Amino acid sequence: MLTTGPSLPAMISGGGAETGGPGAYRRLPVAERRRQLLQAALELFSHRRPEDVSIDDIAAAAGASRPLVYRYFPGGRQQIYEAALGSAAGSLTDCFVEPPAGSPTERLRNVLDRYLAFVAGHAAGFSALVRGGCVTETSTTTAIIDQVRRAAAEQVFTHLAVERPGPRLRMAVRSWIAAVEAVSLVWLDEDRQPCADELRDWLVDHFVAVLAASAASDPQCAEVVRDVLAQERPDGPAAGLARRVLPLADAAAHLLG
Repeated sequence: MLTTGPSLPAMISGGGAETGGPGAYRRLPVAERRRQLLQAALELFSHRRPEDVSIDDIAAAAGASRPLVYRYFPGGRQQIYEAALGSAAGSLTDCFVEPPAGSPTERLRNVLDRYLAFVAGHAAGFSALVRGGCVTETSTTTAIIDQVRRAAAEQVFTHLAVERPGPRLRMAVRSWIAAVEAVSLVWLDEDRQPCADELRDWLVDHFVAVLAASAASDPQCAEVVRDVLAQERPDGPAAGLARRVLPLADAAAHLLG
């Protein structure tokens, strides 16, 4: 447990007071100081790979000292990274929370707008988070990432008004979330081309297509697709996809005789 006491200023600045004098550190409440250090770490992890961020980097970014960082995070960089990852995971999960207004595909567009904005604003950190393989990856960080995926899937089921998704529907949604992650990485590698709006619309189309393909062999998926389409407007995302795909369906019907 973190505590404050008479010796805190000396521990922070190597003997000097935390307030007063050039280069001294301003005394802050424990929770606020920890939040400040974590925010500085988050910013660094957002733009650099975790293994490229040192304790000294975090201390400098927070305007703090190295001993101060270790006081709040005795586990060093790994502890800070896991704490920062947990914070980022919460923000990423929040991207999928959307009020029940509009059609499911319209809600999904709003979700993807926030998600892609997060990806763009945390490019290096997102890449390290999803790709894995960095020296800071542990069972704890893997569990945090997987929890984000599971929470995102549960939010999608909420948008689809499905309380008990079966295996096929669950696999369809989880595979789409995995595709969103993979596409986001490619998008970053391609200098964020196409633009975010085009990518968002394509991912919505992808979602509808995955559900439609699953509906061909799974009754629950078929019911979900019918419910989704019943809520769509004539100028909505699903209707636009249908207009683009129908000519292909006609060509397939002609091929099958």
